[in-house]
Amino acid sequence: MDWLAQEVIRRKRDGRELSAEDIQRFVAGIADGSISEGQVAAFAMAVLLRGMTVDERVALALAMRDSGRVLFWDLPGPVVDKHSTGGVGDLVSLVLAPLLAACGCFVPMISGRGLGHTGGTLDKLDSIPGYLSQPDLARLSEVVREVGCAIIGQTAELAPADKRLYAIRDVTATVESVDLIVASILSKKLAAGLDVLLIDVKAGNGAFMDNPADAQALARAIVEVARGAGVETRALITDMSQPLARTAGNALEVEEAIALLKGEVRSPRLWDVTLALAEETLLAAGLADSRGAAREQLIAAWRSGEALARFSRMISALGGPVDLVERPWAYLPAAPVVMVVHAPIEGLVQTIDTRALGLAVIALGGGRRRPEDCIDPAVGLAALAFPGERVDARHPLAVIHAVDRAAAERAAQALLAAYRIEAQAPEQTTLITRLEDVA
Repeated sequence: MDWLAQEVIRRKRDGRELSAEDIQRFVAGIADGSISEGQVAAFAMAVLLRGMTVDERVALALAMRDSGRVLFWDLPGPVVDKHSTGGVGDLVSLVLAPLLAACGCFVPMISGRGLGHTGGTLDKLDSIPGYLSQPDLARLSEVVREVGCAIIGQTAELAPADKRLYAIRDVTATVESVDLIVASILSKKLAAGLDVLLIDVKAGNGAFMDNPADAQALARAIVEVARGAGVETRALITDMSQPLARTAGNALEVEEAIALLKGEVRSPRLWDVTLALAEETLLAAGLADSRGAAREQLIAAWRSGEALARFSRMISALGGPVDLVERPWAYLPAAPVVMVVHAPIEGLVQTIDTRALGLAVIALGGGRRRPEDCIDPAVGLAALAFPGERVDARHPLAVIHAVDRAAAERAAQALLAAYRIEAQAPEQTTLITRLEDVA
């Protein structure tokens, strides 16, 4: 009897478990176009409504991985990467990749563009003149071998089934399926030939998942499937109830990343999350036998300037300026209008509507409302005040970088609405939760 895509859809629609062979053949049809858009949409909706078992999730992630090229490495150290579910001011990847490379890891980091109110790592890197964010796989391999890290976007050769499936999910209200989210994330990561993967799931009002329980469930699902596919994987749940960095905006975040690699910690939260992810990576990769030993290695690589040097070499190896770290504002685009915003009253920052800040950056032109929108890399927010910090005539809420005065004024109104100022200090939030610590 001939294999039929509609029978696979029917079985999933009826709540039955699909075989690995059925999933492999269906995904192959997504990749080569032999399965219609309507059938892909029906499959996605059936999965959303009926869910998948762990075995099905593993089979789907592997099939999507195998729909394109899979990288294999022969390197004198572990091949590692990190995935974040995204947030505001989340520039961790720009610091983490060179930091891990300086400690003996090899980091082929496949990153994405901004989604919704969150910023994308590739959009940040695209603010660097000449930087090739989507090189061919030969160039990727060369840079990883020579420098130790390369942050790039998904190429057409890696997990092509994911690209088509995601585009259809985006227009059929099936993006929220945890089964499909896990497969989409892991198909690209597994195709990169990793030994170790770290997952950073954000929770809070600036994350896609406001509820910590939902964030924990997603983290568990990703870890379970990635380990089932043969990759040592660990997860952290990190707080996104306030911006992670002092900046939100592409060129501004690149400059802050460079400053951090040079030793200037503007945001202790950003540095703490970066170090925690790096520690877990070194432990999982067998390059440290305790978190204390891992931290010592990381601090040494940071203070010595080796992590900064790796970042600089990565930028130049992928077409960017050779002296970007010495003169970032000689190359990064700057907005023509800069406006300092003060709070209407003096006091301590109590809470921040972090999602609103991300939307303000989009309104300035620093993000996309639609996939085809162009981004202005120069605009954004800088010097953001954090909860617990005093704001007054000398200490502003933020500095807006805008294309014109009218855009800056609109952003200022959004900023003022996003901050709550009170006399007393706010309650402390937990910044980092390790998945194994969750009951």
